[in-house]
Amino acid sequence: MDHGLLWFVAAIHLFCCPYTKVEESFNLQATHDILYHGANLSRYDHFEFPGVVPRTFIGPLLLSFLVSPFYVALEFFNMAGFSKFVGQYLVRASLGASVLYAFGKLRQTIHHVFGPDTAFWFVTLTISQYHFMFYLSRTLPNIMALPLVLLALNYWIRGKRTHFIWFSAGAIIIFRSELAVFLGSILLFELYNKRIGPIRILQVGIPAGMSALCATVVVDSIMWNRLVWPEGEVFWFNSVLNKSSQWGTSPFLWYWYSALPRALGLSVLLVPVGAFFDSRVKRLLLPCIIFISLFSFLPHKELRFIIYTFPVFNVAAATACNNIWMGRHKSLMRWLFSIYAGGHIAGNAVLTLVLLAVAHYNYPGGHALASLHKIESQQSAVHVHIDNLSAQTGVSRFTQLYDNWIYNKTEHLIPGSEDMFLFTHLLVEAKSKYSQNLKPYSSSHDILDVISGFSYISFNYNSFVPIRIKKKPMIFILKRINILPVLTDKADDDNRSKSEKFEEKVLPDIEKSKKIKSSGPVRENIKTIIKKYKDEDLTEPIPFEQLKDENITSVIMENVEKTVDSQHFIQNSTGNLTTDNKKINISEQKVVNFTLDSNSQHVKGTVKNEVKKSNTKKSKPPEKEIKIEPIDQSVDNSPIIDESVLSQTNKLVIETENKNILKADTIDTLHESIPENKEIHVEPSDHSLLKEPK
Repeated sequence: MDHGLLWFVAAIHLFCCPYTKVEESFNLQATHDILYHGANLSRYDHFEFPGVVPRTFIGPLLLSFLVSPFYVALEFFNMAGFSKFVGQYLVRASLGASVLYAFGKLRQTIHHVFGPDTAFWFVTLTISQYHFMFYLSRTLPNIMALPLVLLALNYWIRGKRTHFIWFSAGAIIIFRSELAVFLGSILLFELYNKRIGPIRILQVGIPAGMSALCATVVVDSIMWNRLVWPEGEVFWFNSVLNKSSQWGTSPFLWYWYSALPRALGLSVLLVPVGAFFDSRVKRLLLPCIIFISLFSFLPHKELRFIIYTFPVFNVAAATACNNIWMGRHKSLMRWLFSIYAGGHIAGNAVLTLVLLAVAHYNYPGGHALASLHKIESQQSAVHVHIDNLSAQTGVSRFTQLYDNWIYNKTEHLIPGSEDMFLFTHLLVEAKSKYSQNLKPYSSSHDILDVISGFSYISFNYNSFVPIRIKKKPMIFILKRINILPVLTDKADDDNRSKSEKFEEKVLPDIEKSKKIKSSGPVRENIKTIIKKYKDEDLTEPIPFEQLKDENITSVIMENVEKTVDSQHFIQNSTGNLTTDNKKINISEQKVVNFTLDSNSQHVKGTVKNEVKKSNTKKSKPPEKEIKIEPIDQSVDNSPIIDESVLSQTNKLVIETENKNILKADTIDTLHESIPENKEIHVEPSDHSLLKEPK
């Protein structure tokens, strides 16, 4: 029964906090890629985001093997609206099941060696504590090694030293090299106590070590496309070069006064009591004490680095609880201690509930992407940029649900730059809507949602529940108002064409931009939204559906002198005008934007004073007033209004949709009479076309 409760509590932790953080990303992304891309290594995430040091693929391969039957079944039967995010649950559940299986073996050994009552206390204490249960399903390198460590401890306590060496070799050489201190000290004690001889250690250790080394080198060299022993490089980086300290340092005794008390909760006070009652506990604790003491010399410290020792400390605490509880009738002092032994579990449980509630709000990136999936339909044309905070706090490839959406994690982009306006949606870190990060988008984007995260804990002793979890805004979901903005140049001294400047902005040379990373190859991502056409390419109209299928959102017309009949928008001096079922003469280089909504009934454009005045004087044509009539869309051969018509007069009249009459002597002065950035709303039933003079 207690073991079943262990699985139930582990599931609660998984479902309360399904998202992952950046430390878990490699194993999770690698498992995703194995499941979805198979042997197509070119699409794997680690080639684009390799991380500081390489990690082994053996763990992800084993996880994908465990998950694949469920994954195939769910996809085949399309059960419960199966989505990729269900796959993340399956991956984490498989890892958690592996840890719990190994933990169950250790529990059976505790039952066999220390008795059933101690085994019951051992499981109960573990369930009541937060960190071990929280971490056991997280795809961290430490947790990948945890099942092997638990099995090694199990065989050590049972006296099966050959099995202990094999599992230790796998854990050390494949997953976590620092375990050589922990498991190596156990082997030295066995050698010192003459429970195993040096010859036997070599007979078992050399084949075990070579097998583990060959496995990781062969597998990982294939996956990384170079000769590599991942854990060897990790050891060199962290221990020899000590570069892990770049991620923060802690005092020497931090593991003792901070990590262990938080991990064990109130049970930490019972550990020395257990060693006092049973000498066998001392033998279990000594390697843990040596490991933590030596590991403390590394400045960079994290609680998960010593998670392998928590079950051993709990064996000591369980021994104390069992002895105190069994002798509670012997004296008043023991009776008081028995109250603490039973009551402290409730205290641990309360602490676990608080920490679990806090952890739920520690993944704003995952919640933000989930919110965007709810707000926008799957059929929407979405190109979302995921900022650094979002990428580190919950976004993974399993959370990228829709294949037709583009998810981009390009780093080092400047807020408000033209690059940022290539995206239809943005996930932006900000503390409020007035934050500096949001100012560049105040007039160009709408706020769809605000995702809050954990801020601090407050206490109100007048309330029935005195603890309050306070949150603060962390991530804003933005949507571009004009889904296809007019791309304009900034004033500069050179005479480069618009397309040259545009290409310089959005088609960066990858070799010159090593620092830029994205969720897919940069140039390939850009190609999905930009397409160039030259004169010879336009023998046929541009099919709207083809552009839509290719996710192209911008088209460059380069040196085109064709009459185009297509469904897209043409950017000219009057803004974006619809050309559905109507011919437009493109007589110079243009940037053409089209809408993905073929049912659109109107567009908005921005008037720009971009007409170049001619230096050559021309004879003044006779004065004549012309009114440009609306074009009837129902007629296929609607007239073309171009410069040849406009040049017949030097006095022009344009009637806009709101019946305003704009008059001017020349085309140039007509442009000057229209205020800069004035919006003109053009309905299909009333088109007024004004072409730039050549």
